[in-house]
Amino acid sequence: MGAGYVGGPTMAVIAANCPEIRVTVVDLNAAQIAAWNSSNLPIYEPGLQAVVESCRGKNLFFSTDIEKEIEEADIVFISVNTPTKTQGIGAGRAANIKNCELCARTIAKVSTSNKIVVEKSTVPVRTADAVRRVLSCNDKGLTFQVLSNPEFLAEGTAIDDLQRPSRVLIGGEETPGGQEAIQKLVSVYANWVPTAQIITTNLWSSELSKLVANAFLAQRVSSINSISALCESTGADVSEISRAIGSDPRIGPKFLQSSVGFGGSCFQKDILNLVYLCESYGLSECAEYWHQVIKINEYQKSRFTKKMVERMFNTATGKKIAVLGFAFKKDTGDTRETASAFVCRDLLAERAKIHVYDPQVKREQMMLEFDYTLNVNTTTEPDLEKLITTSSSAYDACDGAHAIAVLTEWDEFKTLDYQRIYEKMSKPAFIFDGRNIVNQAALRKIGFEVYAIGKPWPAE
Repeated sequence: MGAGYVGGPTMAVIAANCPEIRVTVVDLNAAQIAAWNSSNLPIYEPGLQAVVESCRGKNLFFSTDIEKEIEEADIVFISVNTPTKTQGIGAGRAANIKNCELCARTIAKVSTSNKIVVEKSTVPVRTADAVRRVLSCNDKGLTFQVLSNPEFLAEGTAIDDLQRPSRVLIGGEETPGGQEAIQKLVSVYANWVPTAQIITTNLWSSELSKLVANAFLAQRVSSINSISALCESTGADVSEISRAIGSDPRIGPKFLQSSVGFGGSCFQKDILNLVYLCESYGLSECAEYWHQVIKINEYQKSRFTKKMVERMFNTATGKKIAVLGFAFKKDTGDTRETASAFVCRDLLAERAKIHVYDPQVKREQMMLEFDYTLNVNTTTEPDLEKLITTSSSAYDACDGAHAIAVLTEWDEFKTLDYQRIYEKMSKPAFIFDGRNIVNQAALRKIGFEVYAIGKPWPAE
């Protein structure tokens, strides 16, 4: 249930590795399902198209006939969105599990046989208990076993993460029925995942592990980003520091790349959820500790834009700014909570003229992100359509620009003809590298004024 970033790829990989199992992805959104049944999938992920096409129509199906497919299923995965609440109790922190509850009610309503129901969505601890209680209220005498099977995908590498997972986590009740259900799901994954990498726990440990995993990863990003600010003030180089500390096996090198800030659908939502859980149990010091990870991320995004304006003689009004990248990371078209949107918002407040190029993000999706996440639309900003232009190439975006902001680490931005770009830009020509991917020395030799996250800033 749910044909989004988790449900679609996960079920496609299960179908590809388990040809004897019939897998159907269902969703209320007919356009989304139509896209999954086409050659133009609704999400971009390297390798996804090949996996889907290898089994679609054989044992992988996409349908809007939700009730029929639930009735026929032995196992039902709930893979729906659980956004942060925007109003009411816990607004701005707690996850809204309305969609999970609606799924449970639909399952209870249409089922005619016992089923295993698997939470795949990222949910607060003890959501499984709420799902179980809804299911147990069925008046047909049916038994439902509820499992937690959180996803640990990284967008851009999701297919590889699913095909060769570092671990598969399955939590269930510590009862004979619960343990039997766990083993049933273990048998599915064991078709391609070594059993040593399939971890089984109780329900609550499984649910909390997902939140904690994302919190620890985001914590590393915010930690190195806080150091990047210190590097810029002292003349140290954050890349050298990352390499130095990352060589310590107790620390390791991953998630130590400083940037303009993390984005995506999971990190901020899951940390805010963790903060709310801590607050709910009276653990205020723990809540504040984790909330600081979010605060540093917000600080990093606003600090980047402030530096841009300061270096451009304290004004961006009327200036053309080329924004390279709008997705929250490379190799995905996902724009949720992307740092690029926040930087663009702050540049709009300065009345800059923004020209955005991203190889996987269309204008419609970009404008939806501005509206949904930042409440930036033609009502709050009447000149929005004039101030933001979507360009068909990086060269078009940069033509005549006063400055370039590299905000997504797409590989193509490393190999652009920057001599050609420089010749068509207003002078002095600025490059603000929010991902530390450009060759700063080479660009300075061309004539650019280059400023990068956590790098020694050139003298005035």
